[in-house]
Amino acid sequence: MTYCLGITVKEGLIAIADTRITAGNEVYSNKKISIHEIKDHSLFIMTAGLRSVRDKAVTYFNQAIEDEEESYDYMFQAATSFGQKLKQVASEDRETLEKEGYAFNLHAIVGGQMPKDNEHKLFLIFPEGNWIEINDGLKYQIIGNSNYGKPLLNRNLTHETSLKEALKMGFLSFDATQVSANDVDYPIDVVVYEKGSFKAKEVRLYKEDMQAISDDWNEALRKSLAGIDEGWMKELISSSK
Repeated sequence: MTYCLGITVKEGLIAIADTRITAGNEVYSNKKISIHEIKDHSLFIMTAGLRSVRDKAVTYFNQAIEDEEESYDYMFQAATSFGQKLKQVASEDRETLEKEGYAFNLHAIVGGQMPKDNEHKLFLIFPEGNWIEINDGLKYQIIGNSNYGKPLLNRNLTHETSLKEALKMGFLSFDATQVSANDVDYPIDVVVYEKGSFKAKEVRLYKEDMQAISDDWNEALRKSLAGIDEGWMKELISSSK
């Protein structure tokens, strides 16, 4: 399993991906997000699914950019291109993988801004190569382990949320998943795209970097719990006031 989160707000995009890879009995760390420079613009691709499918599809996408000098006026064209590369991998590898007992499976989140886009765009791409846009109605998408990270985002994230607040929520969404699931872990790769910058920024964070933030959040939750009115409990617990 994995945890990859893409968020879109008015000020830009947030992408957070863990790096834990499980292959049979082996567990190791590897990147699940990549930034691709296309002339003076950049986009990111974040994936969850079979690693071999991911690496081959990303390689084909890079080849199209570098060798064929493919460029895109709009982000939907880039999303469509990656979807086509995923279809190509499916035509080459699906039958063999399924014979070995592996389901052909790769979901991707692609985000950025191309020259003719009036704002940044975020897309969810399915294993079949088709896509949907994640817009101000959807606001975010998690691929991988989504059981624990949604409540905070559902309750607080809006299109008007600042980029800083969205990044805080994104990390706390990951934190809730990491403490609840043994198949999601540090380090994490974080990408931020600010509207109109045409440049994505990336940083890798380790558990020791974020432990104080996680501890502060735990303490804030304990204080909030202590402050909840207890009058509704009086018929159930005698000490309730």
